Amino acid sequence: MAEVIGLGMTHYPMLAGADTHMANLMKSVLKDPDIPEDRKDPDNWSALAQSEWGDDQGTTAAAGHRAQLRKGLDKVRAALDDFEPDVVLVWGDDQYENFREEVIPSFCVLAYADTEVEPFAVLKLLDVPNVWGLPDEERFTMKGDPKFAKQIATAVLNDGIDVAYSYEQREGIHFPHAFGNTQIFLDYDNVGKEFPYPVIPLAVNCYGEHVIARKGGIARFADIKAGENLDPPGPSPLRCFQFGQAIGRAARASDKRVALIASASWSHAFLNDKDWHLRPDIEADRALYDAMVACDYEAWKKVTTREVIEAGQHEMLNWFCLLGAMSELDLKLEWSEFVETEVLNSNKTFAIYR
Repeated sequence: MAEVIGLGMTHYPMLAGADTHMANLMKSVLKDPDIPEDRKDPDNWSALAQSEWGDDQGTTAAAGHRAQLRKGLDKVRAALDDFEPDVVLVWGDDQYENFREEVIPSFCVLAYADTEVEPFAVLKLLDVPNVWGLPDEERFTMKGDPKFAKQIATAVLNDGIDVAYSYEQREGIHFPHAFGNTQIFLDYDNVGKEFPYPVIPLAVNCYGEHVIARKGGIARFADIKAGENLDPPGPSPLRCFQFGQAIGRAARASDKRVALIASASWSHAFLNDKDWHLRPDIEADRALYDAMVACDYEAWKKVTTREVIEAGQHEMLNWFCLLGAMSELDLKLEWSEFVETEVLNSNKTFAIYR
């Protein structure tokens, strides 16, 4: 009989970088000439933002933020090891990586065999040194389970949820960092060594109307004002919740010990247009966090695509999938933590469901 655990974590790329570079996204935003100068002036920021920025542009705050995130990651990894899964299914966003102009699936099961992953490819693009001091070209193996991945895709399709599947990764681009970072962060003290569990990535088109329009990244306000050539929307929060329910049913019907992981930070400053990309939408995040702690799934199911986009909560669609599965399986929230920040781009949440 199958057993399932639910976990939530972040794949925040800058956590893999040195403290001196963790606030680089904010530094980049401050160079945007179309953001009003008074908004960019730290003297006009909140007390939290001023404290984080400090006199070293976030370097000291980065060390504290890293310590908080390490604590959450260590707790999630301990729960994973205690559970001893046969396989780990990870919901993560494809940020203009595996999927580009040729095709953008709403959901895709990556039914890959063992795959070589470049964990520092994103940092290399950003010219950021990794915190471990390892070579930029360092690679590790992500174990796969293509047979079970095909079983999951078949079960979900037979359950009435349209999901794509892929047998080979795209050439000429790094493996989607949402999944690569999930493995290295869960194995933070052993990066480059062998992670003991096979991983099945479940790619979600979290970026929706911005996936190609912004190429999964930061947009300058001059381009936004000029009028973006927006893409069709991604799957709605409700559809992600339903996808999660279907994955939950498929896991329950299997004969394996299955870990289900949502890998994503919550709202991102660089997606929060209404606040000039200077802070995440802490208020919107807190509202959903409170609903999660209260097991108020109806509140989550009522969230619209437009609300997600306006809050910069694009990547939270991965968490909608997780909560759908937890609702379906009636797993209980054992522990969670909300890590708040303004200068370091995104709020982060951790969770353990049993």
